[in-house]
Amino acid sequence: MLDKLIEAALMEDVGDGDHSTLSCISPDAMGTAVLKVKQNAIIAGVEMAEKIFKHVDAEASMNIMIKDGTSVQKGDHVFEVKAHVHTILKCERLVLNTMQRMSGIATLTAQYVSAIAGGHTKLLDTRKTTPNFRLFEKEAVRIGGAWNHRMGLYDMIMLKDNHIDYCGSIEKAVLKARAYADQYKPELKIEVEARSLEDVKELLRVGKIDRVMLDNFSPTQLREALTMIAGRYETEASGGIHLGNLREYADTGVDFISCGALIHQAQSIDLSLKALIL
Repeated sequence: MLDKLIEAALMEDVGDGDHSTLSCISPDAMGTAVLKVKQNAIIAGVEMAEKIFKHVDAEASMNIMIKDGTSVQKGDHVFEVKAHVHTILKCERLVLNTMQRMSGIATLTAQYVSAIAGGHTKLLDTRKTTPNFRLFEKEAVRIGGAWNHRMGLYDMIMLKDNHIDYCGSIEKAVLKARAYADQYKPELKIEVEARSLEDVKELLRVGKIDRVMLDNFSPTQLREALTMIAGRYETEASGGIHLGNLREYADTGVDFISCGALIHQAQSIDLSLKALIL
């Protein structure tokens, strides 16, 4: 999947050729470039950058000075890459776009993780990702210290409000989902969204699930729901949770908090790739 993403991104950028480079740089020329940090952050995407360069030129080599997940400051040098100059210039923008976005997500994620440090609750991302960039964004969340929720529609059954409303009721949706999983893919976990304490009661009555998503519950309502569930199923809080109230939700003892903001609210970090003239 990663190779396909890289190839598609290069095709988008390069098209029928990097004519700027082709017009003035010898195809045999070798060069070195350095990745420079222009603002404080958690760096992410170093491994991805290496894969991008090597995808284009298997002989490209990187000297990595700072690894993914490390705090960096303005002026730091993260890595040096040595390759054909055509390779460096062809990959430059893809590497920067990838690392700037990933570093922004990792930096924001680290702030969220720090806010609930020392507690029981794990922080999760969501599927609120950029189309065709999910692999990079979810890796950045992991680098920032949080956990990946499902990668897509294929690795968990999650029955949300629309599924339940279209199906007719929580009970109907759960029973059908359980029968489906047992027949086609028994290892699939089933998570169901509860929109009220009445929904929680119905889920406890029906059973046959693995996790309850408590959506848009206040901390007080969340505590009441957790008391009702009493450890029978994993619990996840979602909806309306941000850096300002994250700790209050985590202090309820809920198992997971999912937060789309880790990705869709992150701001890219300013980086540059500069020719190193020896």
